Amino acid sequence: MSRTPTIENGLGTLIVTGSSGLIGSSFLDRVRENYTEMAFDHKEPPHPPPKTAHIIACDLSSDESVFAALDEVRRLGHRRIASILHLAAYYSFASESSPLYEQVTVRGTERLLRGLRNFEVEQFLFASTMLAHAPCTPGERINEDWPLKPKWDYPKSKVAAEQLIVRERGDVPVVLMRIGALYDDRCHSIPLTQQIKRIYEKRFISRIFSGDITHGVAFVHMEDMVEALVLAVEHRKKLPQVTTLLIGESETLSYDELQRAISRQLHGKEWKTYQIPKPLAKLGCWLQSLFPGADPFLKPWMIDLSDDHYTFDISRALTLLGWEPRHSLRKSLPTIIDELKLDPVGWYEENNLKPNTIPDQ
Repeated sequence: MSRTPTIENGLGTLIVTGSSGLIGSSFLDRVRENYTEMAFDHKEPPHPPPKTAHIIACDLSSDESVFAALDEVRRLGHRRIASILHLAAYYSFASESSPLYEQVTVRGTERLLRGLRNFEVEQFLFASTMLAHAPCTPGERINEDWPLKPKWDYPKSKVAAEQLIVRERGDVPVVLMRIGALYDDRCHSIPLTQQIKRIYEKRFISRIFSGDITHGVAFVHMEDMVEALVLAVEHRKKLPQVTTLLIGESETLSYDELQRAISRQLHGKEWKTYQIPKPLAKLGCWLQSLFPGADPFLKPWMIDLSDDHYTFDISRALTLLGWEPRHSLRKSLPTIIDELKLDPVGWYEENNLKPNTIPDQ
C-alpha cells in the first residue's frame, strides 16, 4: 500500500461497493490521488483487486459482513464519508429471475443504509439501470420522469432498491444514476459482444432477429461513465436532495445499424438482417439449448424484450453536472472490431467467450 489514509491528510473518504468490477476499478483508478478510498468487495473478487489504499471484505447478503466492513471503516478513523458509491448488485443473463436479486441488490442496499446511520454521509450514489424505464418508440426520448416499467428481475430489483433508498435515506442526499448499456474499447458489453461474435463466426443466427430491427438501446462508454461518477461526487453539495440522472449517449443505433456496421468492418460487406416471428425464435432458443456442450446466450425469455427501444434525453446530466459523453458507439465500433481482429483469442477470453469457436483466419 502506497499511502496510509488518515483524517489528517485532508482527503475526502469514499466507500465503493463492487470495487473490483469494471466500473468500480475504473473509477478508483481515476480518483485515487484525490480521495481516500474504502473498497468493499468479496474476499475473492472476480476481477483483480483495485489499486487502492484499503480493500475491505464485504458480502452484501450478510448482515454480519456489511456491519463488520463498516466497523473497519470506523476503526480506521473515517466517520465522515464524502460519498458512498453503491455499484455492487446481482446481475446475470443466465435466467430471468433469481432470489439473489432480492438478497443482494435490495436487501444488501438496506443493510448498507442501516449500517451507515452512525456515519456522517454527504452523498449516497446508487448505480441503477435504464431498464427501470418503460421503453419508448423511435423519435421519442426518455427523460428521468419517464414512466417506470421494469420487465424482469434485474431492473425490478434496481427499482425496488431505488425506492428503498429514497424511503430510508433520512437526511442523506442521494443520486440515482440510471445507466445505459456499458462498453469500452475492448467491448466488455455482454449483448454487444455476443452480437459481434455471431457475425465474426458467420453464424446463421447472426442474420436473423426476433425484434424490430429499427429499434435499439442507449449505450455509454466506460470513460464517460466514470466521468459522470466523478462529477456527481464533486458536485455533491450542489445537487438536490434526491437527484435522478440518465447517463448514456444521446444517439441510439438500431439493431440493423449495428448489424451493418459490424459486418462491414469484419467482412467488408453489409449483412441483411431478417426478422422472424417470436414463437419461432423461442423454439430455436430452446432447441439450441439441447445440443451437447451448447452455451447459448439467447434465452426464450429474452425474445419478448427484443422490441424494446431506449433513446435518452441527457439534458439534466448536462445541466446539473456539466456532463455529456465524449465517446459514441458509432465511432468506437471500429476500435472494438480492430481489437478483435488483432488478437481474437485475447478478445474472446477477455469477454468471457469460448475461444474454441474462433474461426480459422
